[in-house]
Amino acid sequence: MMQQVTAAMWDLMDKGGMVMWPLLACSIVALTVIIERSLFWLGIMRRSERHLRDEVLGMAQQNGDWTQILETIKDCEDYVIVVLKEGILHRDYDMSMAMESEAQHLMKKMAQFMTVPDTIITVAPMLGILGTVTGIMSAFNVLSGSGIADPKLVTGGIAEALITTVAGLIISITTVFPYNHFKNRIEQAGHLMEKYATKLEMIRQKQEIRR
Repeated sequence: MMQQVTAAMWDLMDKGGMVMWPLLACSIVALTVIIERSLFWLGIMRRSERHLRDEVLGMAQQNGDWTQILETIKDCEDYVIVVLKEGILHRDYDMSMAMESEAQHLMKKMAQFMTVPDTIITVAPMLGILGTVTGIMSAFNVLSGSGIADPKLVTGGIAEALITTVAGLIISITTVFPYNHFKNRIEQAGHLMEKYATKLEMIRQKQEIRR
């Protein structure tokens, strides 16, 4: 079964012409990035401690014992907690700036490699169109040489045109769904970090006013 699939794949590569090779490269690169980003977000989900986020705000609002809060969250790797921790550590200097800087650093890590699928979504259909053009040109070259005496000679160029178009669209369509998913996750993470950072900063400001 595997041999049949492999043979069919190589047959399509052969019929699709030279443009199929960059399309194959695009599909491999896109798949690699999708797998890497999926593992990245799975790691974030495993380290997530949502209950602790509200607990930190509650402790800050009740007693403002920052040393105790830092002790509670010292081993936590939840990305929201990491931002809050950075703010607490720099509370006597500029809590807001410290949290903003850490949030930007984390957002950059979350957005890593995202330009790759974004580019492939655009490039793959364009390569497919290029294959269409070269296939049609090949078909016309055959027609100009042999006329219409043997229409079967034209089918190779037409097959090349169709195969590359379909391959480019398939690569683009199957890449756009995970890309949008990851992009949505990044936006949600950004909103969460901003939400909790703002709340912690407000609690800190209220404590300063009371003093």
